[in-house]
Order: sequence, then C-alpha cells, then structure tokens
Amino acid sequence: MALVPVFISFDYDHDLDCKNLLVGQAKNPDTPFEISDHSVKVASPGWKDDARRRIKRVQQVIVICGEHTHTATGVNEEIRIARSEGKPYFLLNGRPNGTVRKPTAALDGDKIYKWTWDNLKKLIAGER
Repeated sequence: MALVPVFISFDYDHDLDCKNLLVGQAKNPDTPFEISDHSVKVASPGWKDDARRRIKRVQQVIVICGEHTHTATGVNEEIRIARSEGKPYFLLNGRPNGTVRKPTAALDGDKIYKWTWDNLKKLIAGER
C-alpha cells in the first residue's frame, strides 16, 4: 500500500510537541501516511508561496488544533491554501485534556476529531 503524503499544519509557538508526537506516530509499521512537510516557524517574505509549494506536493493536510490555533496566522493561511489547491484537510485535537480552538479559516462544518491511532488511520482513508 502506498503511503499518503501529508502536510502537518500546527501552531509552531504552542503545539510543536504535538507535531513531534505525530511524527513519531508516523513511524508505526502500520502507518497509512508519510509526513512530507510541515509548517515553518520563520515567516519570511515568501513564506506563503513556500507553504503553497509544500501543500501542492501532498495529498492531504492534517491540522493540529490547540488552545491558540485560532490566532495562528500560519495555520489559518495554510488552511486557505489547502482549500484553494483542492487538498483535503482535517482538524485533529492536539490537546485532549485541555482547551482546543478551531482555526478561524476552518469552515463551520469542519469537525475537530479525537486524536487516536484508529481515528487517524480512518481520517487518512477519507472517513470523515
């Protein structure tokens, strides 16, 4: 089975630990995805173009949601880019024991999914 290339969108200032956890999970032998790229911390003048190039190369975007995601400029722009490029994305609850906020660029109907290994595999398979 070919692995699905994904882009991880996350709030670099607050949820880097969650991104690292997802990278670790991607090493499981039964993983259905490979992490091709992820958000960058440094907002250079061309960061949006760089993000677009990265997102164009993947099949899906995983958006990790935390307490401050609604204020994360990069995450919100990456969601807009994913939509404009026709890339499916889903929101993943990065803080099951805390407050999580939906990114402002997310659609009203976008659900924040519980982060479990079984859910992640289903979401990658398109079960939303």
